[in-house]
Amino acid sequence: MPLTNLNFSLDAFDRLLWHAPESQTPIPVVPVRAFPIAAPEESIALVDEHGHERAWIDRMDDLGCDMAQLLRQALTSRELTPTILCIKDVSRFATPSVWHIETDHGATELTLNSEDDIRHLPSGGFLVADKFGLQFKIPNRSYLDRHSQRLLARFL
Repeated sequence: MPLTNLNFSLDAFDRLLWHAPESQTPIPVVPVRAFPIAAPEESIALVDEHGHERAWIDRMDDLGCDMAQLLRQALTSRELTPTILCIKDVSRFATPSVWHIETDHGATELTLNSEDDIRHLPSGGFLVADKFGLQFKIPNRSYLDRHSQRLLARFL
């Protein structure tokens, strides 16, 4: 059911609670994006602890500022897509290749199994999947330094 006039709060454990009109007690929910890459601010389901969809949000902009902020906070705590800030080194220019990178969550390495694991995003950025399925984001090639851009270009 699409709703725009939603009321949220956080409990003592920072879990999102939905104050549903038909319920006397708040319902713990988890927000789930339908299209996290293509449309992160649209099509968000509120799912209860049993995995049942309780409500649907068409657009985050339809919510008030406070409610949208609580929803964004809950989404951020649940999702992790590190942003690649710098590609320091790659083990080789053929795959599989180990990349030593700096992300917004610190230094790490990823193993690129295939060039197909680098996907172009509609925004002009890239999504890089490592061998374990963890996704790393590059918002735009121009955000990287020249050395990182050259290393990335070898795999595109």
